[in-house]
Amino acid sequence: MAAAKNKASKALGALLSLLDLEQLEVNLFRGHSLPTGFTRVYGGQVLAQSVVAAQRTVEEPRSMHSMHAYFLLAGDPGAPIVYEVERVRDGASFTTRRVKAVQHGQAIFVMSASFHKEEVSFDHQVAMPIVPGPDELPTEEELRAALLDKMPENLKSYLTRERPVEMRVVEIDRYRSRGGGEPAQHVWVRTTGKLPDDPQIHQCVLAFASDFTLLDTALVPHGKLMFDTDIQLASLDHAMWIHRSFRADEWLLYAQDSPSASGARGFSRGKVFRQDGTLVASTAQEGLMRQRQTAFVVK
Repeated sequence: MAAAKNKASKALGALLSLLDLEQLEVNLFRGHSLPTGFTRVYGGQVLAQSVVAAQRTVEEPRSMHSMHAYFLLAGDPGAPIVYEVERVRDGASFTTRRVKAVQHGQAIFVMSASFHKEEVSFDHQVAMPIVPGPDELPTEEELRAALLDKMPENLKSYLTRERPVEMRVVEIDRYRSRGGGEPAQHVWVRTTGKLPDDPQIHQCVLAFASDFTLLDTALVPHGKLMFDTDIQLASLDHAMWIHRSFRADEWLLYAQDSPSASGARGFSRGKVFRQDGTLVASTAQEGLMRQRQTAFVVK
């Protein structure tokens, strides 16, 4: 148990190092990639690093409240990523930044982000779905042990790696049966260890985690998983709105649904709640969801 905890702490430390971008020049930053074994950079990494780059250029005490991004090309995990920040506007209440991520001389990602000074006004929110809490659900280790013989090899490989973010899945049956179901899923997420108190770090970590299961939700009614080798799945865009404060090292419920899939694209939405029912963030994403004629080999 102690060895597993040390590995998890090492994975979280690697994530925090990933978010500590190197400043090359004014408005210019460089980041590296986590070794994941995949042939392309995980989209949530580029989201999180772009948020860091934008935050570094906001000098007044303002918090990011929204970001809108497009994934243009698959990132190369073996090469650094350079982030160019454009200071679009510094207003009395809002600050706007545009970020371009570049590799091998080409833009692989663009993002616009808006920051807002703290204000108090109207306040309402939707209710959190009633689902089992994280302590009522199997851990990733227990889930892996129970479903190991039913998992594709690449999913087994992924689940055996130590990761900085822990997930507990509510709808476990979709891993046992491929019958399909309602286009929705609920996942509890938190980091595997304590984070610094800086709220900006917690926003970046949520951006990192928000990309992983969102498009996967569009596969639920089709009885497919994101690691199936007969589909091509890739994020095309991503949006996130921050409504209230939160800690990414405490359990957050990621409630996701997919209103539509057509034309080789799936669309999904997400709502993020603290355990006390407070809505802290919302997400939306469209992604490529293409059926392959033949399965490909995952390396």
